[in-house]
Amino acid sequence: MKNNILLLKTLLLSTSYSNIYKHCDDKKKKRRIVGAYVGMFIVYAMVLAYSFIATFGYGAAGLTGAIPELCALTISSIAFLFTFFKTNGYLFNFKEYDMLMSLPFESRTVAGCKFLYMYVKSLPWYLSISLAMMVGYGLFAFPPVHIYLIWLILSLVLPIIPMLIAAFLGFLIAKVSAGFKKTNLIQTVLTFIFVIFCFSFRYIIDAVFKEDKVEDILSSTSEVIDNAAGYYFPAKWFELAIDSGSIFHALLLLGVSVILFSGVFYVVGQSYRSINSALRSRSAAKKYKMTPQKRHSILNSIAYKEFKRMTGSTTYITNVGMGELLAVILGVATLIMGFDKIVGVVTQNAPFDPTIVQPAIPFIVYFLIGMVASTVCSPSLEGKQYWIMQSLPIKKEQIYQGKMLFNMYLTVPFMSFGIICLCISAKVPVINTVLYLILGVMLCAFSTAWGCVCGIKHMRLDWENEVEVIKQGSAVAIYMLPNMFVVMGLVVGVIFLGMKINHAVLTLIFIVVVAALAGLCYLRALSLAKKA
Repeated sequence: MKNNILLLKTLLLSTSYSNIYKHCDDKKKKRRIVGAYVGMFIVYAMVLAYSFIATFGYGAAGLTGAIPELCALTISSIAFLFTFFKTNGYLFNFKEYDMLMSLPFESRTVAGCKFLYMYVKSLPWYLSISLAMMVGYGLFAFPPVHIYLIWLILSLVLPIIPMLIAAFLGFLIAKVSAGFKKTNLIQTVLTFIFVIFCFSFRYIIDAVFKEDKVEDILSSTSEVIDNAAGYYFPAKWFELAIDSGSIFHALLLLGVSVILFSGVFYVVGQSYRSINSALRSRSAAKKYKMTPQKRHSILNSIAYKEFKRMTGSTTYITNVGMGELLAVILGVATLIMGFDKIVGVVTQNAPFDPTIVQPAIPFIVYFLIGMVASTVCSPSLEGKQYWIMQSLPIKKEQIYQGKMLFNMYLTVPFMSFGIICLCISAKVPVINTVLYLILGVMLCAFSTAWGCVCGIKHMRLDWENEVEVIKQGSAVAIYMLPNMFVVMGLVVGVIFLGMKINHAVLTLIFIVVVAALAGLCYLRALSLAKKA
């Protein structure tokens, strides 16, 4: 444990914004750090507000007893998903592997330390949710003072078990893929398969238990939470520790977390070196045949470089490409099941005309496509090789124009496919379909340009692990969370406006507005590129 703490402290100091700010003399870098702190403060404030509003709604509806379980399940779900996506970059195939493994520590110590580092870096997100829900719970339940202390302590423990489960699943995927020649490809495919399974798990459960009328059991929100906590015991232990003040269940949650941590990393440590060695190695072809060389424009060459960078990283491709894959699945599912049925599933068969949803089709697809743009993290991913691009005899603006071109190549085909599938299934008129496609392209352009603004303005080149800029970078957070909340609001707003205004006219208005925003963001990105 002493070695874990020593190694963890070293890793945290080397990547701490406050430590960099304290010892850095570069005023430009200091301004970026201040900007990153401001951005993170805004994002954390949004998370706090959303969590408190959700909890307040539960309390106002008389479901105060369900709040502790809701808190535990929310944190556990987010911790599981975040950790699963980060495992490949944090525990395996990370940049500083050779340096860490050369230190006089056991393999399981290094693996455990990397897990704890991931836990500490993610902890502020989980505490933001937990503290907001604790305040909401206190407003309605009026618990004794010691309950608040128990809540605070267990908030530190709640994410550990789901993170360990996700890390172990990531270990199994890495172990399987390490046995193949194309390890990166196999790991990427297995990760996509598992994530899609997680998204569809709820519907699998419904299909299996439909005869037992599970839907009747899930009709009440509080019953849903109780049912989920019945399967996931740590959530129930947290609920009993808070509602009943049970010290036994609090200690049980803490004890199981410690035992599971020791067990997981004892198993991981047995093959940690061999897995990392296999993932970091690259096979070479025995035969090489010279083929004619192709000539591309500067922008297309940069776009192709971005494509190779994305396909060479499991973390990068799963983070950026997940939305595109979900858009394809949504489109195919809509063609098979029907637009009306998909709308019915989402709205729980609420009685209204599905045609009023038609104007929101581009925004529904964009909600998936625009989750993360490649331009958000690609400037930072240059890392210590940033000087290579800067030393090329091309304008700085062209570098970022090439990056933006790649994101358009990536998003527009999937956006068009999703919109066409939904329009065919919903029997949208041809003229409206064309307008929805134009709006979809404008949304992709906005996502690309806005992502580039965030990526350049909050560029971070001193990372040691690509996960820090792909998943935890301030640029990603500033781009993603406001973008998602605004799009959710737009979906509701467009549906409402569609009942008052002709759909074609409404779409034309949004095309003009989004195109103007995309143009402004594009000009801002080029302006920032000159100073980058």
